[in-house]
Amino acid sequence: MNDPMQFISATTTERSLDSAIDSLLRQVHSPRDTSHFDLAFVFLSAHFSPIAPFITDRLRDALKPRVLIGCTCEGVIGKEHELENRPAITLIAARMPHVTLHPFALDRDDWDALEDESRFCELVAAPPETRLFLMIGDPYSAPTDRLLEAFNTCFAGIPIVGGMASGAAYSGGNTLILNDRAFNAGAVGVALAGNFDFDVIVSQGCRPFGRTFTVTEVDGNVITQLDGEPPVPLIEDLIEQLSEEDRQLLKNGLFVGRAVRSDKSILGRGDFLIRTFMGADRESGAIAVGDFIHTGEIIQFHLRDQVTATEDLELLLFPQTLYTPPSGGLLFSCNGRGTRLYDHPNGDISTIQAMLGGVDIAGFFCAGELGPIGGKNFLHGHTASLVLFRPRSEHPND
Repeated sequence: MNDPMQFISATTTERSLDSAIDSLLRQVHSPRDTSHFDLAFVFLSAHFSPIAPFITDRLRDALKPRVLIGCTCEGVIGKEHELENRPAITLIAARMPHVTLHPFALDRDDWDALEDESRFCELVAAPPETRLFLMIGDPYSAPTDRLLEAFNTCFAGIPIVGGMASGAAYSGGNTLILNDRAFNAGAVGVALAGNFDFDVIVSQGCRPFGRTFTVTEVDGNVITQLDGEPPVPLIEDLIEQLSEEDRQLLKNGLFVGRAVRSDKSILGRGDFLIRTFMGADRESGAIAVGDFIHTGEIIQFHLRDQVTATEDLELLLFPQTLYTPPSGGLLFSCNGRGTRLYDHPNGDISTIQAMLGGVDIAGFFCAGELGPIGGKNFLHGHTASLVLFRPRSEHPND
């Protein structure tokens, strides 16, 4: 019989170095359990930034994982609680027998390789049987869109799940951890291969309204024509048709969904990459979007609020309830969610645990989330990106 896959998560709000480490280790390590872990993730609130490497070194010495990854962040997410704007550390340690782990680090000196597929493949050096990447980046130094495009080209079809560190609002202020090394720039990650299975859930928390449009004229991120007409009057007509309740949701912003696959006859949730509506020019009728758009793309406008975000997450989680609960997971949630989105604490994690029933999970509030839509990896905003692990024999698709 194969050794079981096991995930154990722990969270502490202790402020001192020794107390925080002791608290985490008590939750993770049984006195009679001397076996080592394979993979560990550690997320530390910004309060611990000056001593983050010391904390992770001591945890690594105690847990002896093959790979340890972590970062500083604005807030951490534990198994039951989302801890925002307060000192906290969350940890998840996993035993993953018969799983190959290949860690990698990318820094400023590596960005030239992004334009050369063969060089980039050699740089990451992930095994050919890789099935999943987990990655954390620094938003101020990593050219994330170019980096993801390089992964999409070199490792086509392999999901990347993760997020951008949010422990500082300035360049050089974040700390990324990979084993015994600490970085304040670039990206760190691990490639996973072998005897495990997983599900990725990317909940963008939006719902479409109105009809779809084809982009017929665009300059970079400025759309000047939709279906041959200026966008602003078309948007105003759509808003006129909304209910009063939905019009109130526009206070949370208007969002633009880019269809990932324009060849589908029916588009719905999960078919769009959500981007921010940046503004409009009433004189010309043009609109600006938080992404580069191309002629011929299909777009649809979207609304977001806490009810829609919860419904979207529940909808995506529902298939999980039909099978054996996952062994564990990692959650990368936007720092625009939490109590900035919900009128109650623990917004995403409470929904996840209500659906899954107490799975060991850890994560953090990100300055951008990584996850696949339509088979390609993207950088998201306002999103919850979740990966759930199972032994291969227990995966729902088996």
